[in-house]
Amino acid sequence: MITIKNLSVSYQQQLALEPLSLDIPGPSITGIIGPNGAGKSTLLKGMLDIIGHQGQTLLDGQPLERSLNRVAYVEQKINIDYHFPIKVKECVSLGLYPNIRLFRRFRQADWDKVMEALRIVGLADYADRQISQLSGGQFQRILIARCLVQEADCIFLDEPFVGIDSVSEDIIMDTLRSLKEAGKTILIVHHDLSKVTAYFDHILLLNKKLIAFGPTENTFTRENLQETYGSQLFMNGGA
Repeated sequence: MITIKNLSVSYQQQLALEPLSLDIPGPSITGIIGPNGAGKSTLLKGMLDIIGHQGQTLLDGQPLERSLNRVAYVEQKINIDYHFPIKVKECVSLGLYPNIRLFRRFRQADWDKVMEALRIVGLADYADRQISQLSGGQFQRILIARCLVQEADCIFLDEPFVGIDSVSEDIIMDTLRSLKEAGKTILIVHHDLSKVTAYFDHILLLNKKLIAFGPTENTFTRENLQETYGSQLFMNGGA
């Protein structure tokens, strides 16, 4: 279980995220939903101690910042340099480093794990290509494969479906559902309201403060969405 206790974030004395507290049960897939500028990415980064914050996040009762080896984090693609000269298999292998002793060289078993992860996301044939040769959807799948080899208990994904093709999105969601079945807890910053009921066990509605949190079927309501989005809400048929 992930426990958030009075977590808040301020930038230049401006409150970007009001204090919030909640328990995220696992294994589960939780969507973090809200308009642009709502603090969704800020929440993830605060939980992971990437940015300054007040309050605390616990993983199974222990401070999350002391258990980062149990966490995989994929930030937004726009913040990642995928023109860096590195092969696909080498990029995926980076997920192994938290569990490999200093100065130990990769063994065949390590590369077998990398290739299995690439097979799961449908890109085993791309192992020796440069990551710059991939489409946006393929590159996002590579980042998910990196999470697979890391074998983390919790996976934090920031807008993983932005700018990718439907085939890649389906493969990623199938992979994440399998990880949940294997006992993982997954948090996803997400913006497409039409996919919420299909994708998430729980949702966290956010607009610089916690609006609502709970099982999707109880929380994804017109009233909660109206409070979250205000005049920005376009339901295309309703919730």
